[in-house]
Amino acid sequence: MIYLDYNATTPLLPEVREAMEPYLGAQWGNPSSGHSLGRAAALAVGKARGEVASLVGAQAQDVIFTGSATEANNSALAAALAAGGATKRRVVTVATEHSAVLAYGAALAAGGVRVIIVPVLRTGVVDWVTLEREVTPDTAVVSVMWANNETGVIHPVAEVGRLCVERGVLFHCDAAQAAGKVPIDLAEVGIDYLTVSSHKFYGPKGVGALVLRPGTPFTPLLMGGQQEGGRRGGTENVPGIAGFGRAAELAVSELAARAARAGALRDELERLILAEFPGSYCNGAGAPRIANTTNLGFPGMDSESLVKVLDAEGVCVSAGSACLAHALTPSHVVQAMTGSYAKAGEALRFSVSHLNTTEEVQTAVRILKAKVAAIRGR
Repeated sequence: MIYLDYNATTPLLPEVREAMEPYLGAQWGNPSSGHSLGRAAALAVGKARGEVASLVGAQAQDVIFTGSATEANNSALAAALAAGGATKRRVVTVATEHSAVLAYGAALAAGGVRVIIVPVLRTGVVDWVTLEREVTPDTAVVSVMWANNETGVIHPVAEVGRLCVERGVLFHCDAAQAAGKVPIDLAEVGIDYLTVSSHKFYGPKGVGALVLRPGTPFTPLLMGGQQEGGRRGGTENVPGIAGFGRAAELAVSELAARAARAGALRDELERLILAEFPGSYCNGAGAPRIANTTNLGFPGMDSESLVKVLDAEGVCVSAGSACLAHALTPSHVVQAMTGSYAKAGEALRFSVSHLNTTEEVQTAVRILKAKVAAIRGR
């Protein structure tokens, strides 16, 4: 198998699995219990909290563990609206956000909240003129992702943060695709709520985090016990959290090397495809992007068909977000960038890793060339 879909999920690193194993076996206690078995679990959660905080330049007490990035996104928007009270009932977000933000936004809109969807430029970067105009005094929260999951395009989050501070508006940033890939220092950007996901950088699935800037208002989305300092009810996923922490620790130490390796492989993949496929193009070219991601268009081809024929040959890529893999419509991200349903339907996402090899990239391109030729020849 040649796996080129690392934005969908990543494998557990051996060191991460090793960190999880004690809490799947002998150290199986509940971290809320007062006895020694429970205290051991609580210590593991506390250690991981510090490691995740270090990954994003935050304080350990401001990390809230969640069951996913989706839960963290929903929690952030709900908390910001609760803080806004009756006078701030407006949410501003971007057309290329993940479904965890857009779908929750649609539910909020159905309940009477005014949700503003800001367009993006052809490059995939947020339309700044429109964003600046839409951040009004009655805005409770602005939600702009750090890096897009389908194209890798990076938004100007520091500038968005400054705008929100100037306007007295809370800022949520989904950094699921950025954390572990680019340096993040919460103390240097005006982000109030930051979403992180473990399985995007070689940690386990089923665990994420919402990281708060000190003093940020927060009301729990999940009510129950006093877990997570009373900010998220429900017994913590101790093995997952332990793995999350170890993955974060490794990401801090290896971030630059991983990015350099993945970037070189991504650039080689782009070079080969753009040279081998006349008329092919890159969605997001010219914009800042995370190093491992490219979104390429193949005119006249159906991306879902290409995903299937490549899969039959052991090559794993995607036609968009893994969370929308069974949707009947093509990528909303590419549609927002290009204004074209057809272009959205011919786009493939390749997301590589430092674990890939040059030989894998070259082989994948050869297989893709053969399959495209076969399809066009029919």
